[in-house]
Parts: sequence; structure tokens; C-alpha cells
Amino acid sequence: SSEGESKVFYLKMKGDYHRYLAEFATGPLKESSSKSSLEGYEQASEVAKGLAPTHPIRLGLALNFSVFYYEILNSPEKACKLAKQAFDEAIAELDTLSEDSYKDSTLIMQLLRDNLTLWTSDMQGEEAGVDESD
Repeated sequence: SSEGESKVFYLKMKGDYHRYLAEFATGPLKESSSKSSLEGYEQASEVAKGLAPTHPIRLGLALNFSVFYYEILNSPEKACKLAKQAFDEAIAELDTLSEDSYKDSTLIMQLLRDNLTLWTSDMQGEEAGVDESD
């Protein structure tokens, strides 16, 4: 439904806006921005359940929400879980992709997979006690 699309798009944008603020803010502003971002993404995710798993807006939301978990909340496990779930659900319904959104959807799926690969190797590196800061 186009109403669902618009709602997810708007709420995702709210989450994105506050995430960008949280990236540069410190102290109480960082905290309130993170909270607002989380609320936007959570509300968007709830509405996005009504969209196909292959829908570019739903996939884009999963991509940005997972980046929020990874970069702002420092929760790599949650980030990976969210990205993997979105990717797997989209793969399972790949045959339902409409021709007009095929390029958008597959591009975002590729980005989800790239992040998963990167984050997984980062976490394995940390578990092994590898210091990558030098």
C-alpha cells in the first residue's frame, strides 16, 4: 500500500535524521538523538511489516537501522541479526521482485551483505584480541 510506503519512508527519515545528529553530538544531545532515532526506526519497522521483504523502502530501513545499531548503539550482534534477517527474508522472496524495483532492491541487499561481511570479520577480530587501531 502506498500509505504504508509513505509512512515507512517518513519514519525512516526521522530515524536517519536523528542518527546523523547522534553521530556528531555528545552528552545529553547524543542520548536524546539516539533515543529519537531508535523510536523512528522502531515505528518504521512496525509499519514496514506490511511491505514485501523485497521492497526497497523496507530493505533501506533495515540497512540504516542496522547501521544505527552498529555505529550509534555499539551493538554489533543486533546489527548483524537485523541485517541478516532482512537479507534472508528478501532472498526467500526474490522471485516476487517487481521489475521496476529489482535494481534498487538487489543493490540494497548487496549493501546489507557487505556490512554483514565487514561486521562479522570485525567481531571475529575483536574476539581474537586483534588490535586494529594502529
